[in-house]
Amino acid sequence: MKNYFSFHLTGKKLLPIWILFLIFFIAPYFVLIFRMQNIEPGSKAFLFVFPLLILLVIIAFGLTFFMAKLTIENVSFKNQSIVYHGTFGKYIGTILLGFFLSIVTLGVYSPWFIRDIHRFFVNNSFYNSQSLKFRGKGIKLFLILLLSVILPTVILSVLMARSMIDGNNQTPTFVIIQQVVTMIIMIPYMYFVYKWMIDIDYKDLHISWDTDFWNSCGKIAVEMVLSIITVGIYMPLAMLRLYKYFAEKTKATSHNRKLSFGYEIDQLNDFLFIWGQVLLTIITAGIYYPWAFCKIGNRILGKTYLMEG
Repeated sequence: MKNYFSFHLTGKKLLPIWILFLIFFIAPYFVLIFRMQNIEPGSKAFLFVFPLLILLVIIAFGLTFFMAKLTIENVSFKNQSIVYHGTFGKYIGTILLGFFLSIVTLGVYSPWFIRDIHRFFVNNSFYNSQSLKFRGKGIKLFLILLLSVILPTVILSVLMARSMIDGNNQTPTFVIIQQVVTMIIMIPYMYFVYKWMIDIDYKDLHISWDTDFWNSCGKIAVEMVLSIITVGIYMPLAMLRLYKYFAEKTKATSHNRKLSFGYEIDQLNDFLFIWGQVLLTIITAGIYYPWAFCKIGNRILGKTYLMEG
């Protein structure tokens, strides 16, 4: 028997936080980026750019806490909502410490910082009075980033530098090869990072992806290529098809039972619905975003299920 999730958040509830996000992050960020064009490197004004960017990122993280809290608390399963016990004080402490350690280690601590944030949200989410527990390790994410992004990027940069020396970097073939290689690098990165994120315990159940690397990367590659060749028009459907594919690969298992997730996709109607919400967000200069987010979340989670077997 399929048991479906529900999402109850409304645009009206999300709107105040979104307005704060627009006022205190998005608007100042674009003003800063615009002003940077007229700031000379090495000037006194230039010295304030990096601290201001850090401040804006911290503000964005702070507001994200309240958006995430509302989102989590409005997800329900079998008519019982998830309860979130995370506090803003502990969260902002995690953010400030993570930023400091990431800066002083020149980014080396970033995987552990990401782990701390993800673990904070997962471990403070309770269903039926029992918390979820994230098991992912920072060292594993570090190795994922090192092997799937950093090393390939370094190799690509070296090849680009050699090509620039040879004077071939402006050829169309070089540009195409560069873009293709960048896309290829992103595919295993996406697979491994999301697989790392789905590593959660709940009571005696362990929730994880039961996936095959080559088949999964092939699926990601196909959807990515279709999105590119349609200039992004296909992207909502690509995301839905990937969501369905990996939802069905997500299992909750214990020593005596196995639960499977799934998603009932209606490709044409879901595609048109999401594009409709995106267009409304665009033509309202982002004001409609809270309603778009809530309606899309309600549609997708409402067709996401969990069943035995």
